[in-house]
Amino acid sequence: MGTKISRDSGIVELVSEPKFDYGQKVYSKKYVRNDGTFPGREVGDILVSKGDVGYVTSIGTFLQQFYIYGIDFYELGYRVGMRGKELALVEEENDEALDESATESEEMMESETNHG
Repeated sequence: MGTKISRDSGIVELVSEPKFDYGQKVYSKKYVRNDGTFPGREVGDILVSKGDVGYVTSIGTFLQQFYIYGIDFYELGYRVGMRGKELALVEEENDEALDESATESEEMMESETNHG
């Protein structure tokens, strides 16, 4: 039996232009774990936290259906491929809110680690 690849939805993003462009500052709308495609880290490790900020450095495609954005998370020191639905554009007034969100996320993760 072959491996079935989940297409996630009937939506084909490639019929439209990409949501983001090269060099745009974006932030992660969710936690992203290693699915096994990120070298040097265990499967399941959190690679990107909600609120982490980076820049679009590449735009590729996956399954002839989705755009995959290469995001340079400069503060983390690495790039991660992400879907458009996992990202949002950073606007100047959002920078402060992102800093607060990142701090809250760090506190939550520390709390979970200390009580787990």
